[in-house]
Amino acid sequence: HPARAQEERMNELMTAIAEHLTIVAISMVFAAIIGIALGVFSYWKPRVGRYIIGIAEIIQTIPSLALLALLMIIFGLGDLTMGVALVLYALLPIIRNTYTSLTELPPYIIDAARGIGMSRQQRLVKVEIHLSIPMIFGGLKVALVNSLSIAVMGVLIGSGGLGYIIYRGIQQRNMDRILLGAIPVVVIALIFDWGMGKAEKRLQKHAR
Repeated sequence: HPARAQEERMNELMTAIAEHLTIVAISMVFAAIIGIALGVFSYWKPRVGRYIIGIAEIIQTIPSLALLALLMIIFGLGDLTMGVALVLYALLPIIRNTYTSLTELPPYIIDAARGIGMSRQQRLVKVEIHLSIPMIFGGLKVALVNSLSIAVMGVLIGSGGLGYIIYRGIQQRNMDRILLGAIPVVVIALIFDWGMGKAEKRLQKHAR
């Protein structure tokens, strides 16, 4: 029955979208916590920070298939391996934006905070990080949009998501099935990019 087949296909799509978004969301939470912390630490300790950013840049250059293969040896097949890969790939834009936003704050703001008696820790928490939020958010946006695309590769290591539908379509040489998985990835990425771009502009206005 065509109607029944259509319903099954829609159920499969909704399940795949939910799995895809869940994997990306959980990964992004960990990436945000680790990335912002490392960005702040890189600003706090510039000598160590150069190495942290350098390592993040190296990870970013590793092809996704190679990284997944390495992580699969450690963590095995499944969502955990995909999640770790997404966290690693998301770190660079978050660390870099956090570090850059903190280092490029106008000196007079730091001097004003110092002038009213704030310690270095107080300046960091109450002034510097607060003013850096828009740029940090920009790094999170880049990491999220990238992660939505990279998560498609999870099908190769037994992870769920929209990559499964695309892979099945390739196996069956069924273009409709390939598009059924590929189009939602593009649409979701565009929606998040647009929505987070709007939020970033509001944060910039608020910071001013």
